[in-house]
Amino acid sequence: MASDPFSEILRFTKAESLMTGGFTAGGTWALRFPAPDKIKFFAVVKGACWVCIDGVAEPVAFGAGDVGLLTAKRSFVLASEPGATPVDAMAVFSGSGSSTATLGDGSDFEHIGGHVQLDPASGRFLADALPPWIHVPAASPQAASFRWLLQELVQERAAGLPGTQLASAQLAQLLFIQILRAHLQASGPLQAGWLRALGDPRLAPALRLMHGDPARSWRLEELAQACAMSRTTFALRFRTTAGVAPLTYLAEWRMRLAERSLREENTAVARVAQSLGYSSESAFSNAFRRMVGHSPRAYRLAARAAISHAPTGKDSDGQGADVVGRVQAA
Repeated sequence: MASDPFSEILRFTKAESLMTGGFTAGGTWALRFPAPDKIKFFAVVKGACWVCIDGVAEPVAFGAGDVGLLTAKRSFVLASEPGATPVDAMAVFSGSGSSTATLGDGSDFEHIGGHVQLDPASGRFLADALPPWIHVPAASPQAASFRWLLQELVQERAAGLPGTQLASAQLAQLLFIQILRAHLQASGPLQAGWLRALGDPRLAPALRLMHGDPARSWRLEELAQACAMSRTTFALRFRTTAGVAPLTYLAEWRMRLAERSLREENTAVARVAQSLGYSSESAFSNAFRRMVGHSPRAYRLAARAAISHAPTGKDSDGQGADVVGRVQAA
């Protein structure tokens, strides 16, 4: 099977989506939510609302089928109309005693939401590549695939059938992937970086080669030929799109893989170096120090120490969470 760099990066960052709650509303209403500590996504299933995000000048109109992804740690308000006075969502969900709530008679509006949890170390690779806010309107061509997913998520939540927790998680994961795909296919220009490069079909063959065999000493001519471009044209397009030269991208990806091995495995540094195509441990150590800022052994010790001192317990909006978790789940 051909390499799929996008799937590989999602696995690398350990992106896991959870559909964790929602609410219904009727009449005039407004809820203020605290800044989420994870990537948050939500969708309007029925009716319409306004989304007011701290730091964003104008409120955003959301209709049925619209989906939003908030990566910035900013509080926000969902409201039936921009002028409505918001109440504290924490108090509302505390009163409901669950991850769902009803405002008014609940007849006008329905909302579902969730979050994406990333690995604390490798997850920044994905989080830093995303804009603070992504809005995919229901009228956009990319949103067609969302309709079935939203319908299935609502049904899973309502039916409570055996396996609903796992089914909802799988559907939420697919929804997250579709949001990212829609972002890649958006007409507006994306910031130069690996995410923009993955969305460029002209560069896809080269990226598949590098991710499929990162240990190989790829030559620029080989990568350009795979993309049916001259060496000069390929190098310029790649640098413009990804923000770095092709072989620099490959070297940086190798270092990402090395960091993961050093954090999570007990593999000897020499074996890590060999697996990533370095001729010697010293060559790998020099490259690692130059790009990461620490020797491989120092990085491993620091990473293990950080893990051992990390707080334990469930996330604030995980299963069996407290009031804060129920608010962020909505």
